[in-house]
Amino acid sequence: MKKILIASIILVATQAFGQKETFDLATYASPKGWKKDVTEAAVQFVHQDSARGTYCIIMLLKSLPGTSVSKDNFDTAWSTIVKGMVKPTANPEMQPSAVEDGWELQSGTAPFDNDGEKGVVLLVTATRNKKMVNALILTNSDAYEKNITDFLGSITLKKPVSTPPQPGKEIQNANTEKKITTAAPSKFAFTTTNFDDGWTSVEKADWVEVTKGTSKVLLHYPTNGFKPANTDPDVMCSAAWNYLVAPRYSNIQNYKVGPGVLDYERPYYAEATLTDNASGATVFVVLFKKGTGWMEFVLPSRKAFVETFGVDISKIDYYVDSEVWDPLKRMANYNRFAVAPADFTGKWTNNFSNNTYYANVYTGLSAGMSTYSSSQVFEFFSGSKYKWNLVAANSYGGASQFASAKGAGTFKVPNNWQIYFTDIEGKPKTYNAYFSCIKGGRLLWIDGEAYGRE
Repeated sequence: MKKILIASIILVATQAFGQKETFDLATYASPKGWKKDVTEAAVQFVHQDSARGTYCIIMLLKSLPGTSVSKDNFDTAWSTIVKGMVKPTANPEMQPSAVEDGWELQSGTAPFDNDGEKGVVLLVTATRNKKMVNALILTNSDAYEKNITDFLGSITLKKPVSTPPQPGKEIQNANTEKKITTAAPSKFAFTTTNFDDGWTSVEKADWVEVTKGTSKVLLHYPTNGFKPANTDPDVMCSAAWNYLVAPRYSNIQNYKVGPGVLDYERPYYAEATLTDNASGATVFVVLFKKGTGWMEFVLPSRKAFVETFGVDISKIDYYVDSEVWDPLKRMANYNRFAVAPADFTGKWTNNFSNNTYYANVYTGLSAGMSTYSSSQVFEFFSGSKYKWNLVAANSYGGASQFASAKGAGTFKVPNNWQIYFTDIEGKPKTYNAYFSCIKGGRLLWIDGEAYGRE
């Protein structure tokens, strides 16, 4: 099965096909007889043979912002898209990169095992002008070889529109390949939050800086700047430490990595005593990640860290309760900033997709698969006007159900942490709302759901 999938990676081919359809930047030919679902985020084709227990899912996803480095884009898509849908049991087996019509192609395959449902996942990522287009295939049989080959071979991609570099965006140094950030004033009304418990958060170029007394925590923004060889704690911590921490310190002493811990959400922990190059002070630094982004804790001493957060790795073993890490995890909640009416202007989107695989409890054979996807869009205009749209699709056993809802009217901000709409599904509604910072932008959270600005 893997051999067939690897052999089928042909994107942006010159081969002639029948009637073509268009989705985002891609033109393609649909596989005949397959169930088709289209959302704002992707076009998906599904074929299933219940008698043989075989299936194949082909997804062509909407183009996304990326970097100019095609392998970085592939790694990002693998970590977010592939691992968000299945559980690969190995790192992707990469194929030689190629260039077709200005698009640089990266592709890789890996086996996956979702609670006994085994198969192979193939990801093809095309990169051009800091845009990436991803094609994803999931299957448990080589019977779909020709369908996969024909579909990938039918795809042609348009040239994405280039946008000039903007202040505050990441730029690349051609000599050193080191990322450089040009600081620019924030376009949002609030860049500082003073919390009731004494912590203060300030938006910075590469992190949110959270302080209270002599304690400082840097909530690093997500980055693809380092690529650990695997997910072992010592390997992950070393790669993250060298990229995020080491450049700003010297004279490292007593570097230690936290013990392996039995937990569904693996904790990554490293600590050391260092000299802060900016101030010359000796500080104790902890780098931590557990279901969050990387967080850097900076305190005057190890004793001060243990007293403040209650975490002492010398007393932690393999069987420690997961809650021991909660005081560190909670710091991620301080990436939170108030909202103002002028901050909303533009389009904010939220996309979600999920597949559920079923197995016969008696035979263990495949009992089918269900898919769910949804897309929400808030678009804000001048004059406090807005439009809202929700589209959702659910399919199982060859049948599909679709739902949609719309709203439009005016909005207002009754306070810095809420937003009021005159019409959501026919009723006025008030939601809790706030921003969190990412590199060069923000996410808008409305009652717990994150929306990114397009």
